[in-house]
Amino acid sequence: MRLQGKVAIVTGAGRGIGRAIALGYAREGAAVVLNYSRSREAADDAAKSIRASGGKAVAVRADVSSLEDHETLIAAALQEFGALHILVNNAGIEIHEPVLEASLETWERTIGVNLKGAYFLSCKAASAMMRSGGGKIVNISSVHDVEPLRNRAIYSISKGGMMMLVKSLALELAEYNIHVNAISPGAILTDMNRKHLTEPARRDRLIGQIPVGRIGDPEDIVGAAVFLASSESDYVTGTTIYVDGGLLLL
Repeated sequence: MRLQGKVAIVTGAGRGIGRAIALGYAREGAAVVLNYSRSREAADDAAKSIRASGGKAVAVRADVSSLEDHETLIAAALQEFGALHILVNNAGIEIHEPVLEASLETWERTIGVNLKGAYFLSCKAASAMMRSGGGKIVNISSVHDVEPLRNRAIYSISKGGMMMLVKSLALELAEYNIHVNAISPGAILTDMNRKHLTEPARRDRLIGQIPVGRIGDPEDIVGAAVFLASSESDYVTGTTIYVDGGLLLL
């Protein structure tokens, strides 16, 4: 198992991509802190599933946009499992809002979770990782880090910012044996976009833009997430892996 003996925090792990990654890490031997903000029942269910399979997991509530809550997450990993080796910044929000109707509330909520939260939690986690000899920080971004999404400009801006977050942290943390990378998914069916992606006309139009001919599932992200958290990626830092079925090719 590629993550045997490692301890991971996965934010937004109650459902979707975060849940899939948490379960995938557990299968590879990692002890997992599953963070949630609102979906307590879903996070608890995922943690129970891991423990039922012989793994180690605990669900912990924290709002990643709150710097005070970062202490809770880091403390949970250290107290429950004795170390921290992996952080997955997966928690994110996306609000439908045309540019001409832009609001400060949407900006602050979106940047607070998607960018501020990821940055400061990474900084806090890095300090803990240094005591373990290094670590891996994996950021879940989006193909909209390079391709704007209509009526979701602030979301796209937050993901564009994450690209520079990855590069900046990778540059400064490399000397501490901490590797920082990102995964940019394409069209992945989750609760966030299920209504949009299951509408027949939109779904068919989107599939026509994806060379592999299908919409992705959260499990499609797990392979890249395990790779970036494992020793197999020890010479990879500051980069982004696009898991999009070829969406950006067209």
